[in-house]
Amino acid sequence: MARNTVTGARSGAPAPTSHVRGEPTTSLLGLVVKIGALGLAAALAVWAAFPLIEAANWVGVGIVAAVTALIFYVYLSPRHVPLKYLLPGTLLLIAFQILPVLYTVSTSVTNFGDGHRGDKEQAIAAIEAYSVVRTPDSPQYTLTVAADGAPDTGDLVFLLTAADGTVYAGDADGLTPLDPDDLTREASGKIVDAEGYTVLTTAQINERSDEIADFAVPTGDGTGIRSSGLSMAYEGQATRTYQEDCDCIVDSVTGVTYTADNVNGSFVSDDGQRLLQGWRVNVGFDNFLRFVTDPATGASFLSILAWNIGFAAGTTLLVFVVGLGLALLMHTRTPLRGRTLYRILLVLPYAMPSFAMLLLWRDMFNTDFGLINRVLGLDVNWLGNAWTARGSILLVNTWLGFPYMFLVATGALQSIPRELEQAARIDGAGAWQAFRHVTLPLLMIAMTPILVSTFAFNFNNFNAIWLTTAGGPFSPDNPLAGATDLLITYTFRLAFGGQGAQYGFASAVSVLIFLIVALLSLISLRQSRSLEEVNR
Repeated sequence: MARNTVTGARSGAPAPTSHVRGEPTTSLLGLVVKIGALGLAAALAVWAAFPLIEAANWVGVGIVAAVTALIFYVYLSPRHVPLKYLLPGTLLLIAFQILPVLYTVSTSVTNFGDGHRGDKEQAIAAIEAYSVVRTPDSPQYTLTVAADGAPDTGDLVFLLTAADGTVYAGDADGLTPLDPDDLTREASGKIVDAEGYTVLTTAQINERSDEIADFAVPTGDGTGIRSSGLSMAYEGQATRTYQEDCDCIVDSVTGVTYTADNVNGSFVSDDGQRLLQGWRVNVGFDNFLRFVTDPATGASFLSILAWNIGFAAGTTLLVFVVGLGLALLMHTRTPLRGRTLYRILLVLPYAMPSFAMLLLWRDMFNTDFGLINRVLGLDVNWLGNAWTARGSILLVNTWLGFPYMFLVATGALQSIPRELEQAARIDGAGAWQAFRHVTLPLLMIAMTPILVSTFAFNFNNFNAIWLTTAGGPFSPDNPLAGATDLLITYTFRLAFGGQGAQYGFASAVSVLIFLIVALLSLISLRQSRSLEEVNR
């Protein structure tokens, strides 16, 4: 009888487990982490979707849904292992780099800013509401001034109690009924607390008194609600109303007609007077052409750009020279007692917080009480003159930046074999010739990318300027552009300064900054590659 054998099989023995190559095995801890991470992603998606749905932003809802579906597909599928590692970084890159750049570019071709924030319908509602005056039969409301968010920066909200006890929240978009269970009222009907809003104190109201005096809640049909003191409000009749047939605003008091200028997003009278409230429109490349067509802006931009390049290049050169010089001094073979201690002391400025050091240097430059004037017995207004302020900024920035260059140069010097310098000395080269023709070219290969990044960083070194001079000193005829302003501080002042926000123009400046830094960095990196080819 033939014997039938089955390889590897035994009576009563369990069948061997087969493992498919490449099939991932997940531990219990890994499974719990995966479920928790996917649950967090789903929760964030739901949190982001509700405001988008409320705003009817269906494109945003679609993007959130697509990203969430992609996350679940990638991490629930056993395939696409490389994508599991690349996806988080890619999403963060898109969210924090690409999207802000695209938004800045899109804003740069609009007139977005103070007076041009919303659409045309919102501008009309604001114009009508701000022209409201009291009438003999104006309804009265008990008023509580609140804010949607922080008390000093949040949007103003009027919490109103009508004569019949109905409560509302009034903002720039109109009235919203409130649930009485979500608020606390006094016996007089005044609201003292409301869920979702910050009730302003008397001091906070005083700080925003001008803003409150100009604020009005549109209620439709040419009416609006304005404050009358701190605890009462009234619903009055607008003196400026929109006429759809002529696409214009008519002032019933003065009889002036303001016709819509849909190109620039504002209402303009026949004599050229514009109403303050306008709407956001696309202006093409007008913000970029403003540097050429507006003499004041163009002159300011060119002078700021020249100083910006000089500041970045000067800082880079100074920190390189000082850092490399000290690194060479510490790298010498000459016996130097306490060499390690000296190196520690030299990097101390790098270990200190630059934010605090900049403020400290600013106080040291004070004309009356500053340490520099008192020690040297001088009476120099260091930050009040254009050139002394620029020199002071370069000094401070060099002090803050040379330790980093010292560390980089020290590491680069230690990586260069000393035999190369010795060979040059044997061939008759002096110390300077050996450094110039042997050590320095090898150093530049390693340090050129560092110098490029240093230049790019200082080109947009907001803190160094803003915390020391705030861009000043300023000339009386141009309060928007200071002698030490960089393009980034000039942009910040345009966007958030007291002269009125100009987000569109500031975005155009930001785009130009991006292009300038990209161009200069590209040229420098190409020069770095040419150095590598020469030294091969």
